[in-house]
Amino acid sequence: MHGRRHFTHRICKRGHLKRACISYKGELTSLYEYIPRMRKSNPEEAQENIANGVSSQRTYNILVSLSGHLFDKFLINEALDMIEAAGGSFHLAKCKLGQSADAESYSELEVGADDKRVLDQIIDSLTRLANPDEDYISPPREANKISLKIGKVQQEKEVKEKPEMTKKSGVLIIGAGRVCRPAAEFLASVRTISSQQWYKTYFGAESEEQRDVRVIVASMYLKDAKKTIEGIPDVEAVQLDVSDSENLLKYVSEVDVVLSLLPASCHAVVAKTCIEMKKHLVTASYVDDETSMLHEKAKTSGITILGEMGLDPGIDHMMAMKMINEAHIRKGKVKSFTSYCGGLPSPAAANNPLAYKFSWSPAGAIRAGRNPAKYKSNGDVVNVDGENLYDSATSFRVPNLPAFALECLPNRNSLVYGEFYGIESEATTIFRGTLRYEGFSMIMATLSKLGFFDNEANQVLSTGKKITFGALLSNILKKDADNDSEPLAGEEEISKRIIKLGHTKETATKAAKTIVFLGFNEEREIPSLCKSVFDATCYLMEEKLAYSGDEQDMVLLHHEVEVEFPESKRVEKHSTTLLEFGDNKNGQTTTAMAKTVGIPAAIGALLLIEDKIKTRGVLRPLEPEVYLPALDILQAYGIKLIEKTE
Repeated sequence: MHGRRHFTHRICKRGHLKRACISYKGELTSLYEYIPRMRKSNPEEAQENIANGVSSQRTYNILVSLSGHLFDKFLINEALDMIEAAGGSFHLAKCKLGQSADAESYSELEVGADDKRVLDQIIDSLTRLANPDEDYISPPREANKISLKIGKVQQEKEVKEKPEMTKKSGVLIIGAGRVCRPAAEFLASVRTISSQQWYKTYFGAESEEQRDVRVIVASMYLKDAKKTIEGIPDVEAVQLDVSDSENLLKYVSEVDVVLSLLPASCHAVVAKTCIEMKKHLVTASYVDDETSMLHEKAKTSGITILGEMGLDPGIDHMMAMKMINEAHIRKGKVKSFTSYCGGLPSPAAANNPLAYKFSWSPAGAIRAGRNPAKYKSNGDVVNVDGENLYDSATSFRVPNLPAFALECLPNRNSLVYGEFYGIESEATTIFRGTLRYEGFSMIMATLSKLGFFDNEANQVLSTGKKITFGALLSNILKKDADNDSEPLAGEEEISKRIIKLGHTKETATKAAKTIVFLGFNEEREIPSLCKSVFDATCYLMEEKLAYSGDEQDMVLLHHEVEVEFPESKRVEKHSTTLLEFGDNKNGQTTTAMAKTVGIPAAIGALLLIEDKIKTRGVLRPLEPEVYLPALDILQAYGIKLIEKTE
């Protein structure tokens, strides 16, 4: 045994015998490394690919034929080295070995590369190997040349493609406002995210299947639709007036789901068209009486009209139902349900006396602040008149986020949510509130009492004469009635005037600071469109309380549920919190409000596309078939919920 090892050692070390040594110490010698490299290439697979015109490896492919003393002169090593060193790959398509010292061998290789320049470099190197000249440094070959034949370069897109396992669907988004862009981005990205594991988990997709969604964004003005989708690949912009029934029918017929982001008053006409065309509909608005009346027609048509699929309403419903149903499954009784939601400036952007900004017209927000409210507290029903809503605000802190100094205002009728959530008979407290930074309500209440929100035609503004904001301020604060010659030029003078009208020094000081910040004391002309003090106030608020270029908004949604377990008498407190900020990417600002309204609505459309929602008719996201996958997808997409139990 020792003698054989010594003999092998002598062969593999002697120059004239070295080339005959195939392996040494259990490993192939360098001259024979081509053997495993060629074994890894499946000739049958490569031959089949070539016959079908398909490469299984690279974008650019070419068939190369080599003949000569490829193996006994080890020229194949050089050829394979050139291919791999350049960044290419090869598949052995055919191989015939010469059976004598004089016979030549023949090989066909499918050579591939993802860059055409790389493939050109490989072809050039192989050509110079077959046709050496003085510029090519290589050992003298004498008769050891190879013959080279090169086929036609094939690009993957030009050859027969493998059939794609792709499910194709269409969504029509009507309305190209701020909320539209996040919805369009989400739906346009479905083809990409459908290959991700979380998508397959939620929708049960096969590994090779992909969902491809055609997204059409429609607006009354084509330029608005185009601006909204700018930078989003594979999204189409069209002009559509929903009052044009023929055009509406045309676009609805081309898709599977319609997502209406229009004002709530426009949903009914879209819904009726969807019923006629048997297409599902999703909205982010409250389900009003007119839409509710379409329930039976929608069921008969076999479609789902999914409303209230935004933030509030929307995510608030889904978070609540998940918490409440989990409590009921464990035989618990919900004793208290409280919900708080607010669209706010981020702390850095809350840089004005109100610590508040508007991302659209302030008129709606101001009117909402004067709506009456009703809620249940420890078994008692509490009614709040709209005129006193700001005065009813209370200080509030989110336990998980103690740094936020907030206050809470009751939000309309909370009792109907007890009915929606199935807790009206068990919960002694049911409350839904709107969040603002602390101090907001005191200032707004003072401005309201002073008359800044009066919507009746103002006598001074109705004269048709040009009037300045400063003059209107004097009229509002009744300066002329006292024959006071002191101008209301600054905070101090305005504050004194407000105190004279019966307000405290603290409220007067804060209100005066806000009035000056808005520019109500300036001697500039009021636009003729302002017919009331409310109009003038909204005009200044829209001007002075708007977000600047890179400022962020913020959405904060917080639920608290107190659950009692009758058998054990144990009480648990559950909370879920959503905190989301707006972002600015590639010069494109997306608000937190737009994301948290648009993305849930788009998720609703996706659930209908994937046939995960089986219920037909008009519904809210109160059923597990909607809220369970929707909340999971929301978090997988990056909008996180913080859950806590005590």
